[in-house]
Amino acid sequence: MNPLASRKKLLIAESDLNRAQLAQEWQAMSADAHALAYRAGTLRSLATMALTLAASLVSLRQKSAAPAAEKTSWLQTILKGAQLAGSLWSEFRTPKN
Repeated sequence: MNPLASRKKLLIAESDLNRAQLAQEWQAMSADAHALAYRAGTLRSLATMALTLAASLVSLRQKSAAPAAEKTSWLQTILKGAQLAGSLWSEFRTPKN
């Protein structure tokens, strides 16, 4: 076997090793990206719940400071309850992934 053919075989073997290493690194990076996306989704859910709780507390505080003569209609109460139920449903439903 001449030196050129042996060098060609060595380069092909090195290329195969590099290709396999690249595939492993790509899988590791992909797994890290999925983990980061999951953490970001969890953080977003917690932030949304915290903001919803803060808004509810502010709303309750404003209602207690409002005059007693002002009553909300039953329709407004139902709509606010449905809106709260919808936001809670979107936060606690199972993820599609």
